[in-house]
Order: sequence, then structure tokens, then C-alpha cells
Amino acid sequence: MTDQNPQQQNSAASDRIVATYWLETALPIERVVEVIAGEQSSGTFVAVPGETPELKQRHGARVENITLLDTADTPSLIGSRTPKNTEAIRYQRAEVVISFPFENVGANLPTLVATVCGNLYELSDHSGLRLLDIDIPATFAEVYPAPQFGIEGTRRLTGVYDRPIIGTIVKPSVGLSPQQTAELVRELSEADIDFVKDDELMADSPHSPLKERVSAVMKVIHEHAERTGKRIMFAFNITDEIDNMKRHHDTVLEAGGTCVMVSLNSMGYPAVSALRKHSQLPIHGHRNGWGMYTRCPALGIAFTAYQKFWRLAGVDHLHVNGLQNKYWEPDESVVKSIHACQKPMLGGYAVMPVLSSGQWAGQAPETYRRAGTVDLMYLAGGGIMAHPSGRSAGVTAIRQAWEAAVQGVPLEEYAKERRELHEAIEKYGGLRSGGG
Repeated sequence: MTDQNPQQQNSAASDRIVATYWLETALPIERVVEVIAGEQSSGTFVAVPGETPELKQRHGARVENITLLDTADTPSLIGSRTPKNTEAIRYQRAEVVISFPFENVGANLPTLVATVCGNLYELSDHSGLRLLDIDIPATFAEVYPAPQFGIEGTRRLTGVYDRPIIGTIVKPSVGLSPQQTAELVRELSEADIDFVKDDELMADSPHSPLKERVSAVMKVIHEHAERTGKRIMFAFNITDEIDNMKRHHDTVLEAGGTCVMVSLNSMGYPAVSALRKHSQLPIHGHRNGWGMYTRCPALGIAFTAYQKFWRLAGVDHLHVNGLQNKYWEPDESVVKSIHACQKPMLGGYAVMPVLSSGQWAGQAPETYRRAGTVDLMYLAGGGIMAHPSGRSAGVTAIRQAWEAAVQGVPLEEYAKERRELHEAIEKYGGLRSGGG
């Protein structure tokens, strides 16, 4: 008789967690991969009592594949060991696939992350390691409910179909009072915007308590909806301690709000999962701090794997940056992130990609050409706020740009008969195609 629950008993025999890594090492690569597999399952750096062959057979991680790539003359990261008595040291790179028994982990997201992203990064045997992708067993879906709104539910709440949901961010990021924020939302509502969100720096601050901000903003949204029939979606930033976060969610819900936002990397997987199980509203997942995990190409985690963890936690919207953005990320990486969000997962778990960071009307054609979808949020700060003819013209210009993109009409040609788009092109420095 074992202590496994039925879920574990049904899954232990067949399900495995499969992780794909990029690896760099100056040591014999097969041995290094075995060290990683042992470190992240039943083994440690020395043999210990109780680690029997039977236990290792059942609980040890398994090296599934090693594909050699290029080599380098110097290590990507400091602190790695090198072979002794070797003059010419070469650093071999490889793509490595390792699988872990489900029964080591169970349907436990924090332990899953600890297993595939744990102490293996600390090992001195390698000079670079990066999680590229992960295959998560279907059994996780029995414990972690899918995002409850995703693309379809978000479109239903906003009433926006067949085009991107166009939005912006409250700026200044901090400093506005609840009433000042509400007045800005009033102007944006009149500009016919679809979506507005708090900045990630603006949560439940002393100068703008969330409860007061919700009350002021939702009054404006309700008034606009009664007058026009359109209810914009405002994502209130409820990032906080777990109990406070749930209370903030309830404040938004009771006021008639339709979205909450959290800073994912600040909250962590268990907190966001707890919010998902409590929430009756879409969860807008902001990935601020993401650069810590991915900017070094020889360390951390690729977005392909990262977004799967957050979809499992239950977010409905997930930031992916944007083309020709103001940050370090090249367009190829952004497009790959959008496609990762589009890929089916566990029979559902749909998530809406959110494009933000230096966006304006001009990126729409290239975004549509490369992403191949209008199922996204397209957020522009200055691209709306700083339009020469005002915020309403900024929103209109972006819609016009997406119309041109979907119809396959060159943007400059489409702008000839559309003043808002023409002014946007003049204001923001003309058009660019591709690039990073």
C-alpha cells in the first residue's frame, strides 16, 4: 500500500515531464548532462545510503537526447570548471532533452519549476544553461483550472471582435490622484478606446488607494456605458500580499469592473494560481522584471517555457513586448512569443498576447504579417497620448493602421484619405519594416 493519491497512482507509470535545455560546458558533455539529471532528481554529488538502483530506476531523471551544436573559445558565464591538464579548452554547446518522472513532482506547479529550473543553474560543471521548452503532463489540468476568460471571454467583455483590442496605460505611471485617473479615463472613453490599465508601479499606494481609484474610475466607465453602450475594460493593478490581492479583486468585482492585473514575477506562481481560483474576472498578467530571467542568452528561461507556467497558473492575458519596441528584445523574439501563446496547451489554456512598449500605428502591418493574427491586445502609450490631434485621433490612427494591415493595403496609401493615420506617420518618424 502506498501513500500516493489516485492522481499520482494513475500518472506515475506513464507521464513524464520533458524539459529541453541549451547547455554549454568544457567538460565531457554526456557526464555533465547526467550530473544535471541526477542533481534534479534522486542524486547528489556523492552516493548516499538509500539511493538504490531500484530507487534510481523509478525516480531518476532520464537523458532523452543530446544534439551537439557549435563550440566557443571562452565561457559564457563565470565560475565554471574546466578539464585539468588541457591547454586548448573548447566549450561545447548542445541542445539537451531530459525527462523527469511525474511522481517525483505531482501536479504541483512550484515544485515543477523547482525541478526544471532549480539548482541546475548553480552547477559549476557548465558555463551556460537555459530552459528552452517544457512538455507538461495532462494530469496538471486536473489540479490547475484553465484561464477562465482568455481570448474569447475578453472579447465578449469588451465587445470587440475581428480586430485587436486597442488600449493604453495610465500615464504618468504614479502621482495621479484617484480623481485625476478617472478624468484621464473619461477622456480615453470619449476617444473610443477599448482597454486601459494601471501601470505596474501603481497598485494600492497611499496617494491613490485602490478602493478610491476603483470607485472613481468605475463611475466614469458606467456613465460612459449608459450613454454609449460601450463599456471599456480597465485592468486595476491588485498586486499585493495574497489576502490583500483577493480583497482588491472583490473591490473591483463589486464595483462592476471587468479586469484585474498582477505583476507576475513579483507575485509568484502560487499567488497567481490562488487568484485564479478566487477570481471572477480576467487576469491581466504583466511580466515586468522578465529581463532578469531571459536577457542573458546563456542563462535563465526562454519565453516558450515561461508562458506555459503562467498559462497553467491561469492568466488570461500575457505581455509579450512588441515589434520595434523600446527595450532590448529583437522582433524575431517577440514574434516567437506571440506564436508560443497561440499554440494549444493541455486541450485549452488559451491566453491573449499583449503587445506593448513603444507601440504606435506604424508597427501594425509588420505585426500582422509576422504574427498572422488579430487575437491580441495592442497597447500604445505615447502612440495614443501624444498624437498631434489628441487621444481620440491616436486611437483612430491605430484602428486605421490595423484595417490597412488586414486588407493588405500599404500604410502610406491608406493614410492618404485618413488624416489621423497620416498625422501619426508624420509624428512618429515614418515607417519601418522588420528589424529589432
